[in-house]
Amino acid sequence: MKIVVVGTGYVGLVTGTCLAEVGIDVICVDVDQRKIENLKKGILPIYEPGLDKLVHRNYEKGRLRFSTNLSESIKGADVAFIAVGTPPGEDGSADLQYVLAVAREIGENMNDYGVIVTKSTVPVGTAAKVRTEIQKALEKRDRAIEFDVASNPEFLKEGAAVNDFMKPDRIVIGVSSERAQKVLDKLYHPFTLNGHPVIFMDIPSAEMTKYAANAMLATKISFMNDIANLCEIMGADVNLVRRGIGSDPRIGNKFIYPGIGYGGSCFPKDVKALIRTARENGHEMRILQSVEDVNEDQKSVLFNKVKKHFSGLEGKHFAVWGLSFKPNTDDMREAPSVVIINQLLEAGATVTAYDPVAMEEAKHTLGNRINYAKDEFSALDGADALLVVTEWNEFRIPDFKDLKERLKNPLIFDGRNIFDKDEMKRQEIEYHCIGLKTQE
Repeated sequence: MKIVVVGTGYVGLVTGTCLAEVGIDVICVDVDQRKIENLKKGILPIYEPGLDKLVHRNYEKGRLRFSTNLSESIKGADVAFIAVGTPPGEDGSADLQYVLAVAREIGENMNDYGVIVTKSTVPVGTAAKVRTEIQKALEKRDRAIEFDVASNPEFLKEGAAVNDFMKPDRIVIGVSSERAQKVLDKLYHPFTLNGHPVIFMDIPSAEMTKYAANAMLATKISFMNDIANLCEIMGADVNLVRRGIGSDPRIGNKFIYPGIGYGGSCFPKDVKALIRTARENGHEMRILQSVEDVNEDQKSVLFNKVKKHFSGLEGKHFAVWGLSFKPNTDDMREAPSVVIINQLLEAGATVTAYDPVAMEEAKHTLGNRINYAKDEFSALDGADALLVVTEWNEFRIPDFKDLKERLKNPLIFDGRNIFDKDEMKRQEIEYHCIGLKTQE
């Protein structure tokens, strides 16, 4: 089979590389010439554990190629994945201009039957718009080429995307013809040999499944953060509450860890888009609106704790551990760290930050308004307190003696609850976290 993947961002590059890993001939196409040349040299535009080795191996084997020429690449392709960006508009709706532009170019250049698959997260009804754009382009060429459109949403977790693709919980595919189903069933056959299920459904249901999944996970996070805030008021321990409810199989123990809000490229965008889609169709997503409101408020919780502790922040200096929105990625889109740091700076404080992989991305986002440390411990030097913002594993068991010596005050604000309150008491560190009364 010949596969074309349009877009070499997070979704497109992981998709193309993993398909090549099982022996499929894949061309990844992008309009960014520099990105394509870097990929040919083994320089990836994203950080994702294990992906660089797969890209290098499959490129060397010739199964994975990179190009800026979609018009040539699409010829003879059995399947074309559209995996370009769908950035949110000011009103929260998904911007489909790039998806539809790719559809038009495919229609202008395809020369035989193929299945065009929306891989980007797109609102319900997008596949129909893609079909219309392709059909219009074919009519302008006066060509009657058969094609199918399908929806195959991704369910990749940043930091574990390769494993998620190679060993998926499920593969959701929306189709409108038996022919398209046979093509995609053949494509995904290598991934179903070990029992990973392919769930075929109609296209609108597949499009909705992606949004519903992310909305449910975001709901669990915001619910637990709301409970955590109430625990602080009532004197309960949210970590014990989490363990108590997580043991119920109907609830489960995933996505119920309290913190400072979700971020990244998926949850914020998808929740907003689903709210907007519903509103456009005369329906209010009342629960999801609250999910979004709680999440936005939660990003300020850690700053509010800092502000409450100090009489004023003018002239104070803080160490920040973690900048990416979650561990094992350099993604800072909608990251709580950006909100917290901006609040500290606006209050007159200064910041020195450290993140294992997101430092360069942080420089693009935050510029020279903060200082960047070479490691987590040098970030502590002379700081009035430490703020833990991302729960990287290397932060979990630090040398507390060294930590105390470097800080002006033995004071930690833990936005991810990675430290144990009893250990902090033994270490004589004043500890503020999420969902617990302050322990001094």
